[in-house]
Amino acid sequence: MRAVVLQGHRSVSVERVPDPTITTPDSAVIAVEHTAICGSDLHLYHGDLGGAGIRLGHEFVGTVLETGNDVHRIRKGDRVLVSGVIGCGHCASCLARDPVTCSGGGPKVFGVGPDLHGGQAEMVTVPGVDAFALAIPEQVSAEQSVLLTDILPTGYLGALRADITPGSTVVVIGLGPVGVFALQCAALFGPARILAVDRVPERLRRARELGAEPIDATNGDTVAQVLAATQGRGAPSVIEAVGADATVSDALMCAAPGGTVSVIGVNTNMAFAYPMPVALMRRLTFRVTLASIPSTWDALVPLIATGRLHPEQVFTHRVGLSKAAEAYRMFDERADGVLKVLLDPTA
Repeated sequence: MRAVVLQGHRSVSVERVPDPTITTPDSAVIAVEHTAICGSDLHLYHGDLGGAGIRLGHEFVGTVLETGNDVHRIRKGDRVLVSGVIGCGHCASCLARDPVTCSGGGPKVFGVGPDLHGGQAEMVTVPGVDAFALAIPEQVSAEQSVLLTDILPTGYLGALRADITPGSTVVVIGLGPVGVFALQCAALFGPARILAVDRVPERLRRARELGAEPIDATNGDTVAQVLAATQGRGAPSVIEAVGADATVSDALMCAAPGGTVSVIGVNTNMAFAYPMPVALMRRLTFRVTLASIPSTWDALVPLIATGRLHPEQVFTHRVGLSKAAEAYRMFDERADGVLKVLLDPTA
């Protein structure tokens, strides 16, 4: 079969690799119908994580081709969406749909290492499939389902963990796909204002269309603009959806006294300088979220099914798997107005 394989710094290719197999009694082999490129994939693309030979991708949906003997809930022929983050599948946390706190080996992410191949491929093996896959409901499209495998749950949890109250002000820093979902989900909690920060004109325009107040961070004055918009106080809820040192620091400085900073951007800097005096004197709550994706499905599936959320609108480009290298380059360079790329493994 074909799969997207990391070759090195800013280099991926579509390669022929062995077909996946049933690796454990609780696993399944899935024929991938749709898969997507995530902002987190760029950490591997840039060389911050992983290494050459990794098969990429943690956002995918497809049809079950084969199951192990210990699979009972998911059946051959089911069309399923799969959590991009999984655990052992058997501990109390995994059974409670919280693989991030898995006690049977900790969480794992598809497509970031050699032990759990990614879903930017024609087929993929899914361990613990009963715990980490969901049959796609009739009211939810395949494209919508792809977004339930990672970034929509991440945006939702970013908003949920930001302690948003009705009538309050929220700041969202970073308006890539995850930031857009954080913005949309923040609105579910009833804030009066959402200040949306980015440097890309198209993203700022999109935020305005979604009802937010855009803040152009091109000149590096995010904090000053947020303080000016909030009469010098800052916002009680700040969601950071980039993961850069500078934007995490900005998020902390944008928070009002007693406020909450909810970080869903991926930051891998072990030496990040956390401003303890600021957090202390402002009595800030600081949360970082690796999404326990299955825990969000009960909330998000009905919101999509009833038309409250239209996540598929983030897809700006749809290309065949064979063009993955060009899609990664375009996504990395933010070329052609790209926001989110959907890959078709049949093309």
